[in-house]
Amino acid sequence: MGVDVPESANTRFDGGAERSGPAGPAGLAAALGSTGVLVAASVLGMVLAFAEKIPCRSGAWNSYASQFQRACYTDIYPLYYGEGLADGKVPYTGHPVEYPVLIGGAMQTAAWLVRNVSDTMIRGREFFDVTVLLLAACAVVGVLATARAAGPGWRAQALMVALSPALILSAFVNWDLIAMALTALGIAAWAARRGVWAGVLLGLGVAAKFYPLVVFGPLLLLCLRAGRMREFAKTLAAAVLAWLAVDLPVMIVAPSGWAHFYTFSKDRGADWGSIWYMFEHFNVPVLGNPGLSALNKLSAVFFAAACAAIALLALAAPRRPRLPQLCFLVLAAFLMTNKVWSPQYVVWLVPLAVLARPRLWPYLLWQLAEVAYFFGIWGYLLVVYAAEGGQVTGYQGISSGWYFAALAARFLTVGLLAAYVVRDIINPERDVVRALGPDDPAGGVLDHAEDRFRLRFNPGGRGLRIDRVSAGRTGAASAS
Repeated sequence: MGVDVPESANTRFDGGAERSGPAGPAGLAAALGSTGVLVAASVLGMVLAFAEKIPCRSGAWNSYASQFQRACYTDIYPLYYGEGLADGKVPYTGHPVEYPVLIGGAMQTAAWLVRNVSDTMIRGREFFDVTVLLLAACAVVGVLATARAAGPGWRAQALMVALSPALILSAFVNWDLIAMALTALGIAAWAARRGVWAGVLLGLGVAAKFYPLVVFGPLLLLCLRAGRMREFAKTLAAAVLAWLAVDLPVMIVAPSGWAHFYTFSKDRGADWGSIWYMFEHFNVPVLGNPGLSALNKLSAVFFAAACAAIALLALAAPRRPRLPQLCFLVLAAFLMTNKVWSPQYVVWLVPLAVLARPRLWPYLLWQLAEVAYFFGIWGYLLVVYAAEGGQVTGYQGISSGWYFAALAARFLTVGLLAAYVVRDIINPERDVVRALGPDDPAGGVLDHAEDRFRLRFNPGGRGLRIDRVSAGRTGAASAS
């Protein structure tokens, strides 16, 4: 990737001080956004992430209480045994796996690489180490792809991803960095006007975790508003084909093993981290303690309502929103309404938050809340374990009150970031990216594209009006 230094004298990074040119702050921002610096920062972040897991790697993960007391819990080590990998079972064909196919493939690859280690316990540790190397490489790729999507002059904002405290803490809890890297690469490919490659990468991302699907809704809305549906169709078709290329063989060979992920997600109740779990704990009327079927419907209805509001915003905003802004809003809505909100899901949100709103202070407030939740959940699980009869010596964890305060803080800070993004969309002059000249650096064919139509509210709130733009003229059709 090349480094472009903006020549404008009136640019700034993170909404802060002005940059006067390559010799001043602008030159510093370009240096901070260079590939070498971003790779070094990413590697540093992953070294810190590995160091945070050293207590578990040294044996704490063999004690249920100790791994939470040390806040070093990871899914990777126990799932080596729980998913049958230690016994030589192949994901999906030999044992059902609770993750999509690409994650299962990563698990099998790591298991194959350590297969010759005779000691079962050491083999589990080596499985973790090999997986960490893969995930660390994904983190570097994700940071560089985020820098590419940010556009010339804004590459340095990817440092907020590389050195994100919450991402560092959660990097090796699960395999989410694989999907994060593929999603960032897909957005970067779209930004580079490589629509087919964007589809392939996003399709592979969906084969790893379902969350990259959030990109397609915003793409559809923005391409519809800009009259770029052909480009969207190519990207979507490439994504479907890439997903099928990975999933279809497993669907054919092991249909029940492949379907386990979907049934597991559907049959899962309100879990730690979700707002529904808090509603259940406090017995909130209607929202607390619903049956599983009702919970699935409530979660889906609230998410659908949020998506409808985002769609209206995308089509009616005075200026077409930037792609990362809508992607962030959809993902935030999904997490806030979902039945599960695991600590590692912050890995999904960080790159989109940075691209959507490269402002430091609200971002740091959210990061602080995520860090508090990261430590809070492990402390709370100690209390749950003790309540179920487990023996805990030493640190006893935190009370449910402190845990739910941390849960609420994370929920509210993500909501605050989303509110700021909505404000930036409604008032584009407040968007720090657009205030300095660019339109949508991650928008690809949408960047500086003219609108084909826009929704407007009729005077007096009497329905909506569709304003069409054709050959430089604007026409209107009412839609009551």
